[in-house]
Formats: sequence, structure tokens, C-alpha cells
Amino acid sequence: MSGDGESKIEKTDEEWRRELTPEQYQITRQAGTEPAFSGKYNDSKDPGTFHCVCCDTPLFKSGEKFDSGTGWPSFWQPVTEEAVETRTDRAYGMVRNEVVCSKCDAHLGHVFPDGPPPTGLRYCMNSASLDLKSEDDSAD
Repeated sequence: MSGDGESKIEKTDEEWRRELTPEQYQITRQAGTEPAFSGKYNDSKDPGTFHCVCCDTPLFKSGEKFDSGTGWPSFWQPVTEEAVETRTDRAYGMVRNEVVCSKCDAHLGHVFPDGPPPTGLRYCMNSASLDLKSEDDSAD
């Protein structure tokens, strides 16, 4: 459930395919992963808020982004605990904690316990699942 009391956004596979680029669809709706160091936000230092590319939910602030050296944008916390959900991912012979948008279930990436203080977490996200909006754009 999303933390804001609203119901989840549910669309058909056909609707998602129409609204997203092939890369965005493959990553967000099929739990894909972009190649390391290929995403547009990996090296981004631009200020703003990263929103879900599928439903525009605010997910991460640029001030919580850090250079993890992994090749994917990494954050030490989401904008709120309710913004994302974690699920056990057993794909590829590993057990990882998948991170999804709490509003639309879009696959965002994974969270690992090797991040910096104060949380010690590394939310390792796919650029293709995010849309960076400047502070002016994301202000309500």
C-alpha cells in the first residue's frame, strides 16, 4: 500500500508500454537493470527531486545522493519511508532487497546495507526509472 492513503496506480501492460520508452518499460515493469555507468543520473550533481518515471511520485532528493562507485545513482534514504517499498528478490541466484515505487510498483533498483551514515543504506537505483525535477519544478 502507498503511505498516503491513496490506492495504487494500476494500468494494463499495454498502457505502460504506450507511456514508457522501451528501456523504461523493461526496467520499471519487468525488473530490468541498465548497464553500470550508462544511466543519465549516475554522475548527476544537479539539485532537485528524483520522481518515479511511471507515476511522478517523489522518491529521492539530490541532497541524499552520493557517489557509490557502483555505476548507478545511489541514495542513502528516500524522501519518506512511505515513498518506496522493499521486496525480497531471489533472481540470478542471489537474495537482494528490491526497491519499488509504493504508488505504482515500478521497479527502481535494490537497497544494500553498505551505504554511508546516517542510515548505512545504499539505495542503488536505475536512472531509467527516475525523472529529476529541479526544486522549482517539484515545488507544489
